[in-house]
Amino acid sequence: MKRLTLILTSLLCATILFAQTTSTDKLTKRERKRNLVVKEWNTDGKTKTRYLDHMTTYDANGMKLEEVEYTTYGQKERNTYEYNEVGKVIKRVVYDDKDRPYRIYKYEYNPDGTKHKRYCYSPQGKLLTTKVYEYIYGD
Repeated sequence: MKRLTLILTSLLCATILFAQTTSTDKLTKRERKRNLVVKEWNTDGKTKTRYLDHMTTYDANGMKLEEVEYTTYGQKERNTYEYNEVGKVIKRVVYDDKDRPYRIYKYEYNPDGTKHKRYCYSPQGKLLTTKVYEYIYGD
């Protein structure tokens, strides 16, 4: 009888815990990022001055639109992102501290969705480097 009571109590507790999960627990990672702005702050150890370190902005679909990295003097670097119809990054533009583009990355993907190649261009459109991704799976 004690064993049956213990089992029933455990099942009841599990049911209550499951029922208490919020709707945000059931959202996907991307759904939770819809129209989200995440700010990361640092505090200087000596002066106790607080400054913005990093800011990431997501669109209505939960896709990362922009990432900005800051230093104590202001913007260090900014990245913007463009996506294809299946949600893969196809273009990333990197801006300098004066908000001028200095690198443009374009991406190609394999049929399984993994990255195939990344091309790096100057703002004038000159191809600077090409990175090829190789995937080796163990036995």
